[in-house]
Amino acid sequence: MTRAGPHKKAGKLTIAHHHLKRWPFLVAAFLLIILLDGRHQASHQVVSGIVEKVSDGDTLTVLTANGTKLKVRLHGIDAPETPHGKLPGQPFGEASQKALEQKLLRQEVALEILSVDRYRRLICLVRLGSRSMNEAMIQEGWAWAYRKYLKGSEALEFLTLEQDARRRGVGLWQDSNPQPPWEFRKAGRTD
Repeated sequence: MTRAGPHKKAGKLTIAHHHLKRWPFLVAAFLLIILLDGRHQASHQVVSGIVEKVSDGDTLTVLTANGTKLKVRLHGIDAPETPHGKLPGQPFGEASQKALEQKLLRQEVALEILSVDRYRRLICLVRLGSRSMNEAMIQEGWAWAYRKYLKGSEALEFLTLEQDARRRGVGLWQDSNPQPPWEFRKAGRTD
């Protein structure tokens, strides 16, 4: 076994020194990977950022102060599907997206991270000030309570908000028998 000569050591030091500039980025990326890894619990960490894009009535892109873009799915709600390319959307899909966009686009929000889904989106409770946007979207009739992912008192609260919106005939409840997004996807679209 031979020892590396001074030339090789210097080369390694040069490379190592060059990569030192990347350490902050690499550490942030590593922590984000751990955060986004479905095997780790991201429970109740709160992150804030500016809403950069509203993809539909339950999905956002948020830009954090350090420049990280986070794809966020609002926990416990399911909004009507919007058109994607040649795939049609649902009635009220675009209206739901616009409602969320009017509330949140370019606004600073707090994200309470609950988990990560199979598409690596952060599943969050989203707050604008003290107001829950998850609850607001259901209350205003722009989304269903997503029964599959709700439990306990939260399920009761979200379902009560949905029943109230349905009773008042607001948002998508203007339609007498709207199709839930999970049924729409099952009939031919994917999550």
